[in-house]
Amino acid sequence: MIPTATYRIQFRNGMTFDRVIDLVPYFKDLGISHLYASPIFTATTDSTHGYDVTDPNEIDPAIGGREGFNRLAAALKQAGLGLILDIVPNHMSTSLENRWWRDVIEHGKQSRYARYFDIDWSRPLTLPFLGDSFNAELEKGALTLERDSVTDGASLVYYDAAYPLNPGTFAEDKSLAEIHEAQSWRLLSWREASRQLSWRRFFEITGLVGLRVEDETVFEETHRLILELVHAGIVDGLRIDHIDGLADPLEYLQRLRQAAGDECYITVEKILAKGEQLPPEWPVSGTTGYEFIASLAQVLVDDNNLEHLEKVHDQTLGETVDRLAELRDAKALMTDRNFEGEFTTLLTLASELARRNNLDVPTQEIRHALRELLIAFPVYRTYGTREGLTAPDVALLNQVVTSVNTSEAALTLIVRILTGDLPEHDRETAALFRTRFQQLTGPLMAKSVEDTLFFRHNLELALNEVGADPVPRSFSVSRFHQEMRIRLARQPDALLGTSTHDTKRGEDARARLYTLTEAPEQWEQCLARWRQMNQTRVRFLNDGTAPNAADSWMIYQALAGVWPATLSPDDRQGLESLEARFLGFIEKALREAKQRTDWIDSNESYENVVMDYVRHLLSPDNTLFLQDFSDSLQPFIRAGLMNSLSQTVLKLTAPGVPDIYQGSEALNFSLVDPDNRLEPDFTALVQQLATADRRVFDDEQCWRDGSVKQYVTATLLRLRPHYPALFAYGDWLPLKVTGEREDNLIVYARVKDQQALVVAVPRLMFDVTSSEQLWVNTTVTLPKELVGKRFRDVFSGERRTLPETLDLTSDKGYVRVLITCDEGGE
Repeated sequence: MIPTATYRIQFRNGMTFDRVIDLVPYFKDLGISHLYASPIFTATTDSTHGYDVTDPNEIDPAIGGREGFNRLAAALKQAGLGLILDIVPNHMSTSLENRWWRDVIEHGKQSRYARYFDIDWSRPLTLPFLGDSFNAELEKGALTLERDSVTDGASLVYYDAAYPLNPGTFAEDKSLAEIHEAQSWRLLSWREASRQLSWRRFFEITGLVGLRVEDETVFEETHRLILELVHAGIVDGLRIDHIDGLADPLEYLQRLRQAAGDECYITVEKILAKGEQLPPEWPVSGTTGYEFIASLAQVLVDDNNLEHLEKVHDQTLGETVDRLAELRDAKALMTDRNFEGEFTTLLTLASELARRNNLDVPTQEIRHALRELLIAFPVYRTYGTREGLTAPDVALLNQVVTSVNTSEAALTLIVRILTGDLPEHDRETAALFRTRFQQLTGPLMAKSVEDTLFFRHNLELALNEVGADPVPRSFSVSRFHQEMRIRLARQPDALLGTSTHDTKRGEDARARLYTLTEAPEQWEQCLARWRQMNQTRVRFLNDGTAPNAADSWMIYQALAGVWPATLSPDDRQGLESLEARFLGFIEKALREAKQRTDWIDSNESYENVVMDYVRHLLSPDNTLFLQDFSDSLQPFIRAGLMNSLSQTVLKLTAPGVPDIYQGSEALNFSLVDPDNRLEPDFTALVQQLATADRRVFDDEQCWRDGSVKQYVTATLLRLRPHYPALFAYGDWLPLKVTGEREDNLIVYARVKDQQALVVAVPRLMFDVTSSEQLWVNTTVTLPKELVGKRFRDVFSGERRTLPETLDLTSDKGYVRVLITCDEGGE
């Protein structure tokens, strides 16, 4: 069953099954069809997200266990709502609470779970969980031996972690170092992980070990409870986390589809590069919708002024930023440092294949060619199998190869390995290289772009989002229309996302920050004035000014995005709450940029100065700045709220299944995680929805507290089930707008058989101050299939017969959604 709309709930951090049961009537009233749950299976103690699973066949007691889950399932069924689960087939936690992983540590290759995890058994299992080297920790007395009085088993204990010794390796007459050396595992410093890791991890997180779900037994064991819930009719759909991490995504999805059945709604977390589409052979409904965020930018960015904003940015920084060069630098850093071990594994395999085939290619040339190919790779991954690459992937590889300047012999070797053009006796090694290469390009892209470049290059923070083009060039409404038609053709049942637990900022913060592209001169003047007001807090350190111009650009823009629409500059409590959230973001932003500080080697003096600067900005005593900041931000806030409304209507009427991330039915100005995982004020949301009606449009406070957005969301969500075919599969028809406001509107129709929907929303409204000016001297030309039909305005209730040319001059609403009222299900 395809949902009409989903609502994402983040369990944990106080959110339990029983608490969600209390919210089921609200979800029903809002108009969704399915609850979309974050991972619910048992995870590490005090997990904040659930992706660190320790037992995939138990529902976590921390959030209510199986009994609580059953109560929730019953409440959903009674309300007529379905359930979608977020599942994690790529990895599990390396916590010792994970009994499978603990058994592998204790028994090594002899463990029944040894093949469950993606481990290189040609060397000891490395455990990079020490604060320093083994010898240093031993010398400090941080490592001890303990025996279990019940099992008589021995463990090597490091603070609260007890690593079980291999059977028969404990001896009273041996030193701790000798006993450690006798194990099938080695404890290492966390700093050694990037070089010495003997197993595949999720991205660069050593707390998560890769699973081998390509093994049928592993698939069955990790999906036993999941499939039980699907077959029982309790779970209607599955969201697959990090599909690109798997050895063979197609094989996995085919196995899952066969096991789950044709009726199970399946989507995949997959980031598509610009112009990229899901492989058509994947048996899924589509992605979780990151690419839709990028599509919205086509409508809400002022392309005519973007170059001006870039000029202001470069003048402020005192340099011209080459984003392509920045992207290359970020990918080079990740390749050389953070993924050094994964790179070395590929280099070793390629060198071995060269030797076996008597190819005289120096290792250094292979190293350079491999590095250049990884850096140049433009998508998250290809989808080759044991036999080689698919035809589209070969075409992509050939395209990339032409852009790489390196040793031809070395590059030819790598291409032959990837495409399977090697003798039969090398098939296994080549397949391993291909798998590891494909499992590396995704994390490399994600960590280089999302978690490095997007924290370094801060021209327009709204564009630094998951799924965004790392080097955007232009934006246009026509391209948005084109992308929606492609979406309709390729994945009409995919999710439409605007906020998630992984987005860099909430959808309404992005909506506001898009307006910087409409008013670059105004932003320039504000920024210069604010920096001058706070200049006395700038410090000169040995490695440069803190904060420098680039830091300041990022800080003030991020603050402009997160500033609550209802916050008064003299609200001490509100400022304190904002400061606590914002400081966490600043620390993460500085470290993710990996320039003057880093997660690996933090620069405390630099960080402290920047954090003190931010504290000063938000100090209630900094009254002159705070008042100026708040006053100057008002035009951006007003235009941002219009953008929020427009992107909401676009999402709820575009091809696909709208996903409402918790709290985003109202305003979401969140920052990057963990801020975006905070629980919204459900009590306020329930009260707002219960009292909302069309009069909210006339009350400025209702715009600022999210009531308008929530009302529009609920109105359109409630409409969708009455016209399922129209919303899901109706043709996408761009409509021509002419007149004074032709550049400030996007208008389109959805048409399916005798049903039709006409949508008109504003864009680029920074200079427009009232609804009376929205549509002045502007007309829309309608296609013949709509002319003469009778339509109802979804928000005003007005009914009208549409002429060939629709004059919008007299319309005073902020958005227009017209639905046919002479046909359909209402």
